[in-house]
Amino acid sequence: MDSVGGETVALVGFGGIARTVVEAFGQEGRSGRLGPVLVRPARAADVAEAGLAPVTTVEDLIAARPGIVAECAGQAAVAEVGPAVLEAGIDLAVISIGALADPRLADRLTGAAVAGGAQVILPAGAIGAVDALAAMRLAGLARVTYRSRKPPAAWKGSPAEDLANLEALAEATVLFRGTAREAATRFPKNANVAATVALAGTGLDATQVELVADPAAAGNTHEIEAESAAGRFRLEIQGRPSPTNPATSALTGWSLARALLNRSARIVL
Repeated sequence: MDSVGGETVALVGFGGIARTVVEAFGQEGRSGRLGPVLVRPARAADVAEAGLAPVTTVEDLIAARPGIVAECAGQAAVAEVGPAVLEAGIDLAVISIGALADPRLADRLTGAAVAGGAQVILPAGAIGAVDALAAMRLAGLARVTYRSRKPPAAWKGSPAEDLANLEALAEATVLFRGTAREAATRFPKNANVAATVALAGTGLDATQVELVADPAAAGNTHEIEAESAAGRFRLEIQGRPSPTNPATSALTGWSLARALLNRSARIVL
C-alpha cells in the first residue's frame, strides 16, 4: 500500500522481534521508513552492519524526532524509555505488554502520554481475536480465560525452573494458575499475551490464566475463551517459536511490523 506520509519508525532493541520488523519493512512494496535504533553501546555495531543508525541514549532517540518508537527489548525497556518518549510527544508501541501489569508504571505511561499528547499503542502480538475481544468488552464481558501451552524449553530462564524439572517432564504440567496480573509479573518473558488478553477484555485482575509446560507441544499454543452478551468464542493459535527466542512466538514480530506499517498505509485493516 502507498504511504500516507513520511513518518519515521524508531526501534528500541535489536533482537529477534526488531529484526523481524526490519525484514518486514524491507519487503518490496512496503511503505514506511526505519529511523534510529536504541541499543546498548555493545550492540551498536550490529545495528550499523544492518544499515541502520544506532543511538545509545534516550535523548538521542528523541532528538531524531521519529513519528513512533517501537519497544522490542523487554519489560524493563518500557520503564526506561517509555515515559520520556511519550512526554516528548512521540507515540510508543509496546510489545512487552506485561509491563503494564505494574500499576505504577501504567500510571506513569498514562501521565506521560497525556502530558505529551501522545499515544501508547499495544499490538496484538502472538495472539489473534483481540479486536473481537475488545468489542465484546463494550457489550459486557461475563468471563475471559487464557491458557498458554509451550514446550519445556520455552520456560527455561523463568520461575518455572523452580516449579518443575523441565528437562524430565513426561506429561503436561500446570506451572501457574491465577490472574493475568500475577502471570505477567511472575513470568515477564512468557506472559505478555496474558496481559494483552486481559487489557482487551476483563482486566488484569479478572482474567484467569493458566500456564502449561507440555513436552508434546509442537509450538507455543495460545487459547482464549470468552463470553459476553454479544456472543461467545474459543480461539486456539499454535505459533512457531521465534528462531532466536523459544519463549516468544514468531508471530509477535510480524504483528508489531503490521501495526507499524499501518501507520503509513492508506487502507488500514
